[in-house]
Amino acid sequence: MKRSLSIHETAEVEINEAADFYDLENPGLGAVFVDDIQRAIEHIARFPESYPLIQGRVRRKPLGRFPYSLMYSVRPNEIRVLAIAHQKRRPFYWHGRQ
Repeated sequence: MKRSLSIHETAEVEINEAADFYDLENPGLGAVFVDDIQRAIEHIARFPESYPLIQGRVRRKPLGRFPYSLMYSVRPNEIRVLAIAHQKRRPFYWHGRQ
């Protein structure tokens, strides 16, 4: 079944802030980060149940090159990216997002 995919507006802000940070560290690295995010989103769109549940219906897809994970929920008709969370900071800060 094909589900729609949406990204929480705060998760979009998190993507942009992290990309800006990486660009300051090394010009062009922000684009690499965004590409990694895009590949992760494409993968969860194709295989939404392939990553472990961490709380309720929320799953975590770690990025390959960067210390971030996509936190997302799978519903009957939708996949919702809730957060782009750094793996070493503030666990579950995104808990109230839907």
